[in-house]
Amino acid sequence: MAVCRARSLALVGVDAVPVEVEVDISSGLPGFSIVGLPDAAVQEARERVRVAISNAGYKFPARKVVVNLAPANLRKEGPTFDLPIALAILAASGVLRARVLEGCAIAGELSLDGGVRGIRGALSMAERAYEEGLPRLLLPARNAAEAACMGRVEVFGVESLREAVEFLEGGVRIEPAVPGADEGLGEEEGEDDFADVVGQDFAKRALEVTAAGGHNVLMCGPPGAGKTMLARRLPGILPPLTLQESIEVTKVYSAAGQTDGRLLRVRPFRSPHHTISTSGLAGGGSNPRPGEVSLAHHGVLFLDELPEFSRKTLEVLRQPLEDGRVTIARVAGTVSYPARVTLVCSMNPCPCGYAGDTHHECRCSAAQMERYRSRLSGPLLDRIDLFVNVPRPRRRELRGAPRAEGSARIRERVVAAREVQLRRQGVPNAALGGRRLRETCELDWEAEALFSAAIDRMGLSGRAHDRILRVARTVADLSGEARISVDHLAEALNYRRTSLVGA
Repeated sequence: MAVCRARSLALVGVDAVPVEVEVDISSGLPGFSIVGLPDAAVQEARERVRVAISNAGYKFPARKVVVNLAPANLRKEGPTFDLPIALAILAASGVLRARVLEGCAIAGELSLDGGVRGIRGALSMAERAYEEGLPRLLLPARNAAEAACMGRVEVFGVESLREAVEFLEGGVRIEPAVPGADEGLGEEEGEDDFADVVGQDFAKRALEVTAAGGHNVLMCGPPGAGKTMLARRLPGILPPLTLQESIEVTKVYSAAGQTDGRLLRVRPFRSPHHTISTSGLAGGGSNPRPGEVSLAHHGVLFLDELPEFSRKTLEVLRQPLEDGRVTIARVAGTVSYPARVTLVCSMNPCPCGYAGDTHHECRCSAAQMERYRSRLSGPLLDRIDLFVNVPRPRRRELRGAPRAEGSARIRERVVAAREVQLRRQGVPNAALGGRRLRETCELDWEAEALFSAAIDRMGLSGRAHDRILRVARTVADLSGEARISVDHLAEALNYRRTSLVGA
């Protein structure tokens, strides 16, 4: 009997790669083997497929069945191949015509009763199916709406193995899936508003600059000053996601198994606890999954009480903050996850939180303060664009201050500034580098003189130099100015006061 083939897809990082499922049924002692570098979950497919075929009302062939997953040098992980293996076996045994599998990519996990369970990475699979020239994609019903968001291939969702067979043979008609309704990732819009924050005008201005240019920010202040309140209101002033950004974010969440068939249209806000592990923050594991820094892609990663995170954990942020990607190397291969985030951090000035406070006495020794601040390395702090002091609110601000400017007004300015950046250079200012940075951040003669003096006085590194220029460019964009003036540069330099954290 000729070899029967089905086209499938494997998830590697957040991208899908093509896999061909080959099935040969021959004479000999009955047996069922899977080759092609399968992991334990794929090997277990032998029992799932055998029982699912029987419970779906078909006869599993009492002959020698060999399944090959090609290419053989790519490690196959997870239960994604259950459905294509079962359909290829049924085609090889004559239950299904082999030609109906042509031009169709198939993925899905089987349950023992013949049902089809959901999988991870449906959106990435739809994208790759289109690139491979496959016009149809057969997936579990719960993943069909998500895959349909790609809009380039016809996606059909099935609930069971029998339904898949009858659909392919033309006995059952299934309408192509349509994209699900948009889904948010954070608080409802309008719930957290900057109008609720009393005082803290300097910090709110810094967060406006952060949002407009996509910069990283560190807030330092005593307990109860409002650092967390400010950070949680940042997503409310960020520009809306573009369609391409929505697809990228949804692909990450789909790879992590955290979507429900809808395109994610609100920028993510992730706030992991300080006990998080290195792999939890950056991603990884024996079967790599995206970490918090990738789940915050195109959104906000908020690290509250920054020095409480272990130094080893924080150091893994250095690469993604610079490159916008996380690369994880394992013996079986290398995977890469996107991680273009706005990093927002908060910390106390000392372990007890009251250093420099006029109303509370600091109880920390010099050694305790040194240990506390030494958890933040120089290279990590060098990747922060804005350092903001958040003092304790005064009595008149708490009791008599009028309602502050709301998030909607701030967001209008942020969106206008971001649109200027995208028209000018195609990326937010935080992503500027190399020649484009020099061309875009041209200084007038007064600003040039100020910057030259600041470089010598502050001992700026090359990275800090570039980050100050990017922030100054954002300040100018918020002002509607095409050229960076001395006032714009002075504001950017004011945000570089690293003495807040003893750096």
